[in-house]
Amino acid sequence: MTTSTHPLTVRAQDLADRLLAPEAARVDTSEVPASHVGAIREAGLLGVSGPVEYGGAGAPDPVAREVQEILSGACGSTWFVQTQHHTPVRMLAKSELPVRERLLRPLATGGLLAGIAYAHVRALPRVPVRATAERDGWRFDGTVPWYTGWGLNDVMLLAGVTGSDEIVFAFAEAREQPGLRPSAPMRLAALSAARTVSLDLDGLWLPGSSVVLRTPQEKFALLDIPRSTNTSPAVFGIAHAALRLVADSGEPGTAAALRAALDEVRGRAYALADHPVPHEHVEERLALRTRAYDLMRAATTAAISASGGRAMDLRHPAQRLAREGMFLVIQGQTSAVRRAYLDALARG
Repeated sequence: MTTSTHPLTVRAQDLADRLLAPEAARVDTSEVPASHVGAIREAGLLGVSGPVEYGGAGAPDPVAREVQEILSGACGSTWFVQTQHHTPVRMLAKSELPVRERLLRPLATGGLLAGIAYAHVRALPRVPVRATAERDGWRFDGTVPWYTGWGLNDVMLLAGVTGSDEIVFAFAEAREQPGLRPSAPMRLAALSAARTVSLDLDGLWLPGSSVVLRTPQEKFALLDIPRSTNTSPAVFGIAHAALRLVADSGEPGTAAALRAALDEVRGRAYALADHPVPHEHVEERLALRTRAYDLMRAATTAAISASGGRAMDLRHPAQRLAREGMFLVIQGQTSAVRRAYLDALARG
């Protein structure tokens, strides 16, 4: 990763070295503690992309990406909880609806923590959550398959699809309430500590003032292209963390070779992420995402091999990083991303 002297990356690295990485093995077998979220809040990292006029840091995208790399490489579960927060902040910053004035400042300053409950809208023509206009507001019915940060988040960004294929995004309190019931925490192969549940929605009603965006599905799909085709900074964060283990295990040559390849892909992927037309160069974005997956898998496998039998201990970071990397392969995966990766694997 690049060396940065930006105050936010310095704080993120200090937090990673002092708290997140030393506690990662314990967190992995339990749950992300509220104190971890509090430490991230105190470091100003929840507002990394928030507007300055609303109390955020207004940091440029390269800084925001590097912060995410640092946090993901230190503790994947903690990273995954806090990364949900930044999408609602960005969406509110672009909104002109009244909810912006109510929620943007507390979210940009970290006074409130937000989660997201909208990945299911990518499932069209299936509609896991239906939104219906009712009593000057919206009624939500269906099932949110995945919701991360339950018990830590204050609010959630929820989305449902109307009968005319319009997507309604609205904020709800992240708690059990009439019309909203969470499942028990899911036990997952990776990131179980991130407090992920499913949500059963049976007539959850939200006022019209809670809506942050209404958009046709076709327009959302276009806006969603960069989110689903660009490479997540966490891929590079986990891969670099694994390569540090490889080097520390007495294999600096292997680590250096993989790091050079990873940094080359990272540079190209981030250049496309900054492209002024976000829905262009889709095939190249997918190719770079696939290549980054391959290098992450090579890095985590190298960490396991270099660590030997110790890597099978649940307290050892090599196996945890490998499992977290497995999770990143399917995070935000659309049918196009799946097809591109499976085709690449079939070609060898």
